[in-house]
Amino acid sequence: MEKTETLGAKEPRELPNLPHSYWKETSTTPAQPVLGNNLTVDVAIVGGGITGILSAYRLSKAGVKVALLEADMLLGGTTAHTTAKLTAQHDLIYDKLIRNHGETSAKQYYEANTEAIAYVKALIDEHNIECGYSEQDTYIYAQSVDSRKQLEKEAEAYAKLGIPGGYTDSMPLNVPHHGAVVMKGQAQFHPLQFVSALVPAILEAGGLIFEQTTVQTIEEDGPRPTLITERGLRVMAEHVLICSHFPFYDKHGLYFARLHAERSYVLGVRTDEPYPGGMYLSADEPKRSIRSAESADGGKLLLIGGEGHKTGQGVCTIDYYESLRTYALDHFQVEDIPYRWSAQDLVTLDDIPYVGKVTEDRPRILLATGFAKWGMTNSVNASAILADAVLDRDNAYADLFSPQRFHAVPDIKNAIVQNADVFKHLVAGKIELVRQSADDIGNGEGGVVTIAGKRAGAYRDDNGKLFLVDTTCTHMGCETEWNEGERSWDCPCHGSRFSYDGEVLEGPAKKPLQRIMKS
Repeated sequence: MEKTETLGAKEPRELPNLPHSYWKETSTTPAQPVLGNNLTVDVAIVGGGITGILSAYRLSKAGVKVALLEADMLLGGTTAHTTAKLTAQHDLIYDKLIRNHGETSAKQYYEANTEAIAYVKALIDEHNIECGYSEQDTYIYAQSVDSRKQLEKEAEAYAKLGIPGGYTDSMPLNVPHHGAVVMKGQAQFHPLQFVSALVPAILEAGGLIFEQTTVQTIEEDGPRPTLITERGLRVMAEHVLICSHFPFYDKHGLYFARLHAERSYVLGVRTDEPYPGGMYLSADEPKRSIRSAESADGGKLLLIGGEGHKTGQGVCTIDYYESLRTYALDHFQVEDIPYRWSAQDLVTLDDIPYVGKVTEDRPRILLATGFAKWGMTNSVNASAILADAVLDRDNAYADLFSPQRFHAVPDIKNAIVQNADVFKHLVAGKIELVRQSADDIGNGEGGVVTIAGKRAGAYRDDNGKLFLVDTTCTHMGCETEWNEGERSWDCPCHGSRFSYDGEVLEGPAKKPLQRIMKS
């Protein structure tokens, strides 16, 4: 049923000047030491997000000696910038999975993610974790009449797979729509409050956790794989689990060509308007994701997200936030917009994450990546698969998520499209004509400039200090683009991101952008 009424006033509501995550402001994660000496452990885990911490939790509780190494601070990456929907409704995925993978695999995917929700709930109950967990129905709705056909196909897939829910003409939230597909009994929570509560349990079980400890590579020459940190320290282990979002270790280039990075945006909107419950996602573009949360002062927040695009390939990124702001003002009674943030997600060729052995001949090095914006449940799946591999236990979903799988459709088609896109941006950045100079960059602004006849990146902070970097990505040589919304340099080829002064924010790049001294 179409609903076209507009709610709320349209007075301007200013966006925060800098990205500001609601999850980070309303949680505290215990600080951990920097690695100060060489170690030998059973399992070394690289990455202190939800996947790495859940893997460490499972293994340490099983009596395995674990060391987790995080390059920055725990839970500072994608986990802190999600919309935190605990759901098996991963957009319009089940009709596609049936067509590309078969009904059995599609059913397994649903069952794995449903079990993941149950596991989270069990941990919350066991540890008495206060994290805003609440059961919610989820809806994918059509913003146009044309998208209704997609919903009907997805509803047919639900029926085939026995998924509770199906097509509905109406939904509780009063936004324009032409029908929806509902999945019953899903949930939402505060991800940082949940995961932070597991850190003490890891430490009590003998696990080791280190922050500000960047791993550069893995040596495989010795009897066991050994992590080498940027300070030259060594961590030897029977198994290494790469839970660092983008695999930092890709010796033969197997993964950067099978993944692409996307960014999406979220506003935390304060409102006193009654909220009917539920979590929502539009089937069509531009994407609109909506859920509720409790604000820091006990009021009501709406988390309104969407506007996804490939990293480094969007328009001025602040425009995406402005588009969400306009949507919020058009459809809700907005009091204030205290939060805005964005997330980076990795997408595989066939819509299912890669979890398992990096290669068949490297059974001691495992990874988890490619959650495609659905990491709250798929991180749980990944931690179970990784832990079972280390403990030599069977896992019912290991084959489904195996990085060694191959499906001619859609893998070949998507690989061709993806690598053609990389080549296009590699060439375009080299022949771009840049007309502005560093003198054209105002305070709080950044952009591509010409320095001594060469392309460079300039950012001038609010105090007038100028930062100049070589915009050439240190991964494979593509030219990075300025991200106004996050004040970062983003690579359009493989998704590496750098701070305004060149430091690595996201891989696969390991080295910072070269800094330029202006003569």
